[in-house]
Parts: sequence; structure tokens; C-alpha cells
Amino acid sequence: MKYMTTAEIREKYLAYFEDKGCKRMPSSSLIPDDPSLLLTSAGMVQFKPYFLHQKELEAPYIGTTTVQKCVRTNDIDIIGTTGRHLSFFEMLGNFSFGAYFKKEMCAWAYDFSVNVLGLPPEKLYFTVFEDDDETIEIWKELGVPASHISKLGEDDNFWRAGPTGPCGPCSEIYFDQGEEFGCGSPDCAPGCDCDRFLEYWNCVFTQFDGQEDGTLKELPSKNIDTGMGLERMAAIMQGVQSNYETDVLRSLVAVGEKLSGKAYGEDAAADLALRIIADHSRSVTFMIADGILPSNEGRGYVLRRLLRRAIMKAHSIGIEGHFLNDYVDEIVRLMGDVYPEIVENRELERKLILAEEERFGATLRQGQAYLSQALAGLEGAVLPGDTAFTLHDTYGFPVEITQEIAGEAGIAVDMEGFEAAMEQQRARARAAGAKDAEAAWSTYGGVHAELLKELGPTEFVGYSATQLETTVAALVKDGARVVQLNAGEEGELVLAATPFYAEMGGEVGDTGEILNGEGRLYVLDTKAPEKGLSVCTVRNEGAPVKVGDAVVAVVDANRRHAIERNHTATHILHAALREVLGDHVKQAGSYVGPDRLRFDFTHFEAVTAEQLAEVERVANNAVMAATPMTVYETSLDEARASGVTGLFGEKYGDVVRVVEAGEFSRELCGGCHVSNTAEIGFMKITSESSVGANLRRVEAVTSYGALAYVNKLEQELKQAAAVLKVPVADVADRVAANVKTLKELTQKGKRAKDAASDDQVSALLALVQEAPADYPVIIGKAAVAEGGALRNLWDVLRARMAAPGAVVLAAQTADGKPLLLAAGTDEAVAKGFDAGALIKAMGPAIRGGGGGKPAMAQAGGKDASGLDAALEIAREHIL
Repeated sequence: MKYMTTAEIREKYLAYFEDKGCKRMPSSSLIPDDPSLLLTSAGMVQFKPYFLHQKELEAPYIGTTTVQKCVRTNDIDIIGTTGRHLSFFEMLGNFSFGAYFKKEMCAWAYDFSVNVLGLPPEKLYFTVFEDDDETIEIWKELGVPASHISKLGEDDNFWRAGPTGPCGPCSEIYFDQGEEFGCGSPDCAPGCDCDRFLEYWNCVFTQFDGQEDGTLKELPSKNIDTGMGLERMAAIMQGVQSNYETDVLRSLVAVGEKLSGKAYGEDAAADLALRIIADHSRSVTFMIADGILPSNEGRGYVLRRLLRRAIMKAHSIGIEGHFLNDYVDEIVRLMGDVYPEIVENRELERKLILAEEERFGATLRQGQAYLSQALAGLEGAVLPGDTAFTLHDTYGFPVEITQEIAGEAGIAVDMEGFEAAMEQQRARARAAGAKDAEAAWSTYGGVHAELLKELGPTEFVGYSATQLETTVAALVKDGARVVQLNAGEEGELVLAATPFYAEMGGEVGDTGEILNGEGRLYVLDTKAPEKGLSVCTVRNEGAPVKVGDAVVAVVDANRRHAIERNHTATHILHAALREVLGDHVKQAGSYVGPDRLRFDFTHFEAVTAEQLAEVERVANNAVMAATPMTVYETSLDEARASGVTGLFGEKYGDVVRVVEAGEFSRELCGGCHVSNTAEIGFMKITSESSVGANLRRVEAVTSYGALAYVNKLEQELKQAAAVLKVPVADVADRVAANVKTLKELTQKGKRAKDAASDDQVSALLALVQEAPADYPVIIGKAAVAEGGALRNLWDVLRARMAAPGAVVLAAQTADGKPLLLAAGTDEAVAKGFDAGALIKAMGPAIRGGGGGKPAMAQAGGKDASGLDAALEIAREHIL
């Protein structure tokens, strides 16, 4: 076999299936279009509409081929312990939606394996579903000996999305790594748990529709869904034993070697850490680049957990401080040409990772405090397993670290309890993974999916027109299709072509009217329940309307123009934020309505008042430059190459729409915009706030909304001036003077309160007695709310005593708990005063205890009725 790099294998695969007639398509985002899925974990996810024939490939393509970036974390704790498991991996795939099937797929898989990759045929083994004789015969016809074909049962070689629905047999291809990798069993064969037979290609033949009674019904269109793990194939082609020794991952392991000073292959624990950091750093890089931000739920939680696990493993091998960006730099170097999004978002990746490293440093300290508290309050010599699991899951403490810290205190960890909690978490993850797999193949279902399949995407003409003569293509009422919508009824209406913009990208949907002769339907909202299908929610206030009727669709033009002004303003605001705060700023959500706009963006600290004022100034300069807006379509690659800004986490097709405000703002956007920036009037930022870790929000108004906002502020200012009885221009000075007066009154009140406490000091000073050891001592009760006040009282008494001495004070806190304090100057201690011994003797009187040094000691207890007895003990010891 000839050595091949990961990049060479990737390109050879895509080129091979492209040559066979498959359309090469880019990897989809790690954020799947399907909201039921957490992360993209398979190549077929983006092709669900094709498998369901809701979209069709254009001629002459017979299928598609991709390299899909994937993240799977169902078994995160296994990652790094074997050479196969990864959280981030690349899946090579080719897919057919009815154009080719088993015979072609098997022939191509064999040809690619033997003639393109150069794998020895005698090293290849094949598994098939036990009832799939057809595939067995195909492999034999291709020259595969019967001894290299194994039958496996449904658990191994039959794929199902769920109890019902699309399903079919699988055929997997294995590479024999040699007896030295095997278990030694004479029955060792593909499917064995040992490492001898490495599965590298899975071909799924989706040919059945599983019925509720368990029977299998032939699908009218048979599909191909394949997956080849790129990292596994790289291991085979590079003659190494694990994914972590392949060119890409080995380069990342080398980063860890340099940072830690550890050599890979010399220590098992260090090797494990180096593998985990190498793997997790790729997941982190690609997740951030696709718009996932750390949080405490969903995808953000997965990202944060991977980040923290990498940091903990780094600490275990001596890597401290900020280090993850060293890995990201190497990932960008190795993979940036294939995945340009990790290059485009490099500044965001850098700052976000730095912020999380800082944040986790604080969390680590909290975890250490949590563990210390748990150990201090422990009854017995075993730390509960659920406590160890909380440290692992919430604070990122590996159980080995918990065992080490607990062991130093002579305490064991309940590992059975810990493993039970871990297994519960794994079960939840597996259940979620199974649900994801089922959801990935479940039909969209419902009336809207049927409409999209039947009618196709709705033609939108609203960029250039707010009124259109068109026809009613479909009507829906109470979730079912109807042929007529009567007067007084509400429902949904689909037009053959529409000027109404469907809510998308933060921009709200249009409203307006649909006129049907003398009839009138009010459009209450417009949405796209299926991508490409524009649906108006309507209320019929006139004559019945039927499917096929000719109508005139009229958008509420004034409302639309207000939305357009605010939408273009978000683009200008985005550019202004990036100019003032930095290129790490990315849009992370927005609301564009007729009344206001809201813009969420990535940033790592509060925006200062000065920065916000500068953003507003820069934005309004752009508005008032009266720049004509330019809108055009181009390819995604050309848009990227020219530096057009894509929205963070957004998924784009091959052809994209670019909206430009001169050179100031250039973004990919499908929304509605003004024709000239001057139409915005002016923009006024109304607030800036945090909406989560590393996320900020700016709200603003434009045009008439900005005018109304400023007028309201002016009115309130005039009202304040009237109350203060000063001109408007003097309001700020008068408020500042009033605040100064209030502070002075407050300080005067505080001094009066302090004077009252002086009475207590005087009363205690009156109790001074001379100890036989020749130093003054005060023994008495004090009135304080908490223990810290006793120490403050000692400071005051020490300063006002005639000679260096000591005090013994007893007090009852506001919540009824007794406190004792003994304290003495160095001179008193030199003459025999011992606060620690004194408190130890007094503590039992209040059913408590404490301690300290000869110069100061404290105690708390449970019985305040013993305070007098405690003071008597002090007198006996001192006097």
C-alpha cells in the first residue's frame, strides 16, 4: 500500500464519486437544519429532504458525495482510551436517492478500495445482513471469496431509524490489520471486539418501510447511505495502529508534547491526556466556527464540557495558563483550506477560548472549595459517589483527581456509586442519540411538507413589489387542507407567487391584505413552516375564497418600509460594532420589526459608555452618507473570497444574496432592505446588556421610532426640570447637587449611629480590671450582630485602653447564636495571657468550641444561656 495523507484520501474519495456522477457538495454545519437534532453526526443529515423526495437533484447528477464534519459525544468518557473513538471526525459519504443501488455501490466500493487506495484484496472482509443473499452474490461476482464474507444479525447489519419507517440491510467492509492485533481466538472474525478487523466503510441499503406490525414493505425508491471514517482510513493507509497516530491528529498530539514537555508513547496517563486534548480541540474549533457558543444547555453545554475536559487533562500533564489557542492555530493550518469557516472565525475562536479558560479557572477554584467542604462535612471515610459525579459533571473534575485529593485526607471515593451515576448519564446520552438517529430519518410529516412536495418553493417577488396579481395555490384550516375558506374564518393560505416576506433571519413576516373581487382577507402574519414554503395566516372578512381563485396580494407598505429601515440598520450596526470593538464581533441573533431592532453579538465584556457612543457615531455617519444599497447574487465561494460577512452559525446554499452599503457593510442576507442608507434617517441605541456568557445585546430604533424615542426623553427631561424648578440645561447640575446633599445627610446619620456604639465602648472600658499578672483586662458582654463585629470592637477597645491589655467578650448574634472572643496585646501575651487556652476552657459552657492563637481566639456554640457561665470561667482563669 502507498502512504496517503488525510488530505489525499479525502480528495480521492470525493473525486472518485464525482466522476461517477455524484454532485460534490460542501459539508453542512454542525448545527443541523432539523431542530430535533442536537449536532450533525452523520453525512446523511443534510440530505433528508432528498431521501424523502421533497427536493430533487438536477440532471445529470445521480447522487451526492461529501466529506461531513461530525461531532458525537454519546460516549465522551471513552474518547482517548482507544485508538478509534473520537468526538470530532470527518465522514466521507456518497448518497443515492433512487438513481443507483446495491450493485453499483458494491462495485464502486470494491474498486475504490482496491484500485484507488491500493488495499490488498486478501486483506478485505465483508459483513452482510443474514437474510441479504442478494448482496452476498454481488460481492462474490466482484471476486470476493466466500471465506471473506460473514453474515451478521439485525443488531449489527440492519439499519433502522426507529420502530417504523425507512430501514434496510447494511454491508460493512473491514481491513484485516493482522493476527498481532487480534484476540487469539480461532473464531475471531469481523464483528469481534478486538482490533484485528477494522471496519472502515458502512454501506446502508435503505430499501424498506418498516410497518407497525413488524413487516417490511418495499420502498418505491431505494436509497444508498454510506459512510467511511476518514481518520480510520488514514490509519490504514499510513500503517499506524490508531487514529491518533495519523498525520492530522499526530500533529495535534505534538502540540501537547511541546507544551507539556511529555513525549508521546512513554507514559500511559500522559498519552491519554495528549489524545483527549488533540481530539477535543478539533471539536471546540469547529463548533465555535459554526456558531455554537458555550452555555449550560444543549449544544453550548457539549462545547463547554469538551473545553473543560481538555483543560483538566492539560493540567494533569503540567500545561497551565492559556494553551488551547496553540492547538487551534495548528488546526487552522492543517484544515483551513477545506473548511474556510474556521479561518474566517479565527478571532472569535481565539477570544472565546481565552474567556472560557479564564472562566473555568474560577470554576476549578469553586470545585476545589466544593470538594473541601464535602470532605470537611463527611461522616465516615468514604466520599459518596454522587458527590464525585457532581465534581466530574458540574466542575470538570476527573474522578482520578477527586480520588487523589480525597486520598490525601485518608478518604476513599465510592466508585460504585460514581459509576452508577455515570452509567445513568450514558444511558441518557444513548437515548438522546437514538432519538437523534430516529429524528434524522423520520418524515417531516404534516400538511406543510405535503404542500412543499406538491407545489415546490413559493416564488417570492417582494424585493421589488409590494402588490401582485396571483392565484390561491392552497388553503389550510385547523391543520388540514380545504378547498374554501368562508367569511369569518381564519386559516392559512399559500399563493402561487407572493410579495409577502416570510419571517426569516430575524426579520418579522409581512402583513397586509389579499383582495378577491369584493372579498378581503387580512394577512395577520407570514411564515415559512417548511424551508421555501411561504404561508400567510389570514382572516377572511369578505366573500368565500377558493383554491385557484385569482387574487391581488397587497403588502402593508408602510409597515414593510419601517422593517426595511431597521433591517438595513442592523447591517450598519454590525459593521460599526466590528469597527469599534474588533473583528471577533459576530451576529448571534436579531429581531427586526417595524418598531425597533435588537442585535445580539459575540463579545466578552460589557461595552463601555464611550464605546457605545462611538458605535452610534460610526453607524450614523454611515447612515447619513446616503450610500445607495447594492444587492446581487453570487456563489458562496466568491462571496467568501471577496470578504463578504456571513452571519455567525448561518447555513448557506451554493448561490447567496449579497447586500452592500458601499464598502462599509457587505453581508449575506435574504431580507428586505432600503435602497439608500439615508432612508434610515438616524439610529439611536436605547440599551446595551448581557444575554449570556460571551453574548451582548444592543437595542435601537431608527427613523420615526428614533424621533419618538428622543421626543419622549425630551418630555421627561422637561418634567424633571419643572419638578426641580430649574431650566432644562441645569437639570444635571441640580441633580448632582441634590445627590451630594443626600450623601451628607446619610453620613450625618451614620455618625449618629456610631455615636450610639460609642456608649457600648465606654461601658466596656468601665469594666477594666487589673489581672494578677499585671495587665488590664475587660471581661463582659457585648451587643453585636455577628462575629466580625466582635473583632472590630476589640480593635476599638485596644486603641482606647490606658495600657496594653486583653479582653474577653461574650455576645449573642441577631439569630440567637452565642459567640466568644478572647484577645490580647503582645504585652499581655508575654505576661501569660493565652486566648486559645481560655476559649478552649470556656467553649463547653455554650455547648460549642473554637480555638485560635494566644493573641486571639474565637468560639461559637449552641446554647446562649451559658454565656454568663463562660465569662465566669474566664474570670477564674485570669483573676
